Amino acid sequence: MKLLYSIALTKIKGIGPRTARTILAHSPNLAEFFSYSKKELMQIPGIRESIADAIRDKTYLNACEKELAFIEKHHIKALWIEDKDYPDRLRQCNDAPLMLYYRGSSSLNATKIISIVGTRHSTPYGQKICADFIQDLSDAEDILIVSGLAYGIDALAHRHALKNNIPTIAILGHGLDRIYPASHRELASKMVANGGLLTEFTSDTLPERTNFPMRNRIIAGLADVTIVVEAAIKGGALITAEIANSYNRDVCAFPGSIYERASEGTNHLIKTNRAHMIRQVQDLEYLMDWKISKTDKEKPQLQHSSITEEQRTLLQLIHETGQLEIDQMLDHLPWSQSKLALILLELEMQSLVQVLPGKVYRSLGQPIV
Repeated sequence: MKLLYSIALTKIKGIGPRTARTILAHSPNLAEFFSYSKKELMQIPGIRESIADAIRDKTYLNACEKELAFIEKHHIKALWIEDKDYPDRLRQCNDAPLMLYYRGSSSLNATKIISIVGTRHSTPYGQKICADFIQDLSDAEDILIVSGLAYGIDALAHRHALKNNIPTIAILGHGLDRIYPASHRELASKMVANGGLLTEFTSDTLPERTNFPMRNRIIAGLADVTIVVEAAIKGGALITAEIANSYNRDVCAFPGSIYERASEGTNHLIKTNRAHMIRQVQDLEYLMDWKISKTDKEKPQLQHSSITEEQRTLLQLIHETGQLEIDQMLDHLPWSQSKLALILLELEMQSLVQVLPGKVYRSLGQPIV
């Protein structure tokens, strides 16, 4: 019965996520809420007379009972916003959906969640970025890739995630009784086994244009970081990036050619400081302070001939201590700050050290003996 009333609250015209939260604050017991008189309902902020009349009408309950039957028949998880399995990151957003419907096998609360979005008209450049970037993510533990199952970058992100055995979830702009576009049915079926399909819409909802901006807020809110691979100056990818920024989530974009329309949006995000520029997984590691690359044991021993004696000395010092700030290095080395900065830059350009937030450096290789 609780699930019936939870679905019912999402079926009433005029009640959105924010008004629903106000309702829950005033009446945590939804069964009691649906028994309120019209006068009692209108005392709740945000409920005007037309909404109170719709609540008292009760005609929506037949649709809710039909949805319950659909959920049970197709083994769908109905996640109420207060449930423990509801995605934590999304719950933090003030316009998070009250109810989510999920078919899948992966946790919606993975340690690292990345949304990857982009144009429907991807170029070979964007396609290669998507393939290479996701392949490099395959070393990470407990990672989840999220996108929207649309043509172009979205579908590529899902396909390459599956290819590299990374769980991937599609956020849909319609109910789980259909797949849009229909040509992605086979892809969606594979995702259920290693990832899943997620929507806030009940099974009778068509893929209407107005649903997709709502879908985009889930793509942004579900993730730690949203990555835009390619995007025109207008389109859903930039909307998703804007929403992610409004949630104070990180946004990244790959730079593109100034002559390509498919790069106008990503270049604009970078130019206006709406996105961090990234080129590879190591840039994401630096930005998010994540460990994605292979462990030190899997990295080759650095050769004496490939570096100078001064570089070797500095690398050995950083490796012995784990990671060091510049001031700590100066305490151990008889060098000026300008000389140290130059050697660190040389090592960073050779991918032998990584700079972390706060100008902390760590070694990316085995100790040199």
